[in-house]
Amino acid sequence: MNIGITCYPTYGGSGVVASELGKSLAERGHKIHFISYAMPFRLDGFRENIYYHEVEISSYPLFDFPLYTPALASKIVEVARFEKLDIIHAHYAIPHAISAYLAKQILGDNSIKIVTTLHGTDITLVGLEPSYLPVMKFSIEQSDGVTAVSRFLKEKTLTSYQIKKPISVIPNFVDCSKYVRVTDDHVRRQFAPNNEKILIHISNFRPLKRVGDVIRIFNIVRQKVKSKLLLVGDGPDRSIAEQLARELGIVEDIKFLGKQAEIIPLLSIADLFLIPSQSESFGLSALEAMACEVPVVASSVGGLPEVVIHGTTGFISEIGDVERMAKYSVELLTNETKHKMFASASRKRAVEEFEVHGIVSQYENLYEKILDDKTYPPMTIAESQ
Repeated sequence: MNIGITCYPTYGGSGVVASELGKSLAERGHKIHFISYAMPFRLDGFRENIYYHEVEISSYPLFDFPLYTPALASKIVEVARFEKLDIIHAHYAIPHAISAYLAKQILGDNSIKIVTTLHGTDITLVGLEPSYLPVMKFSIEQSDGVTAVSRFLKEKTLTSYQIKKPISVIPNFVDCSKYVRVTDDHVRRQFAPNNEKILIHISNFRPLKRVGDVIRIFNIVRQKVKSKLLLVGDGPDRSIAEQLARELGIVEDIKFLGKQAEIIPLLSIADLFLIPSQSESFGLSALEAMACEVPVVASSVGGLPEVVIHGTTGFISEIGDVERMAKYSVELLTNETKHKMFASASRKRAVEEFEVHGIVSQYENLYEKILDDKTYPPMTIAESQ
């Protein structure tokens, strides 16, 4: 198949999933055309069957804001015509599904199909804004196929938007042949020279990630267990997090590592992964940690309970319950036998439930159904209103 993928190229879950999906599909012989305003950050180097098409946005004094949606639609039309695309896979509904719909109308022959994957904040936050809600609902229902990354997100979409379109749950995935724990004593000594336990958190440092809670949890843990904290990523709350670490007097035990292209060596030296988010439609970073045999302490929100099994691969607590999350963390870090059991169970769950090949096959099956027997026909405009 010739598949166009449009996504945000930035450091975030939807872009990561889109990039990894495209790479896996290319390895299976499909031709993948990424269409975005910048190269997705995980598409480093030349890869067979993968092509990149940059969306150029013209600046004009009349326009106060960049007109990305029509520019993206025009680029989709261009690529679809010259590369004979079969499917456009839009990751994150705004504006990608909207631009894909516009492109399909311009092309006019209904030969190209649209698959929209809902990732999280496009549904739970952005799309609920009154200025976006009608066009969000419309673009979803005009798609030929719709997927959500968790059961939670599917239900949230159905209830929040009264969507009538069938939604398939295809979870996020991890390449377990790549995400595997590797031993590197040199890297571990770099961060924990006295053999301290290592806790890690990876995110885009938005308020929803509650990075302050990560630091507060660690502050309690370090009083009972010699430990260090690695914070990977960057974003609007980083300065606030650094200030909190200084106020608590623990900044020397915390390493702010910023954005990292290669996280497997860091996960491989970690003993525990913290993700106390306020909202998390899936929790891809938690899954990647589990694949590297790192137990997870998480909040009981969104799709996290679908990934982390309480009492088996980690622990789940209420949002903001710093004390309980710290208690769970100490329990795992001080009980070597239990930690080994949780680490092994984490890896096993990642391999059995979320391994890349099984999940990518689900996407292939969806594409084939849409192309062959029109299992998911788009709704008429009257039906979607």
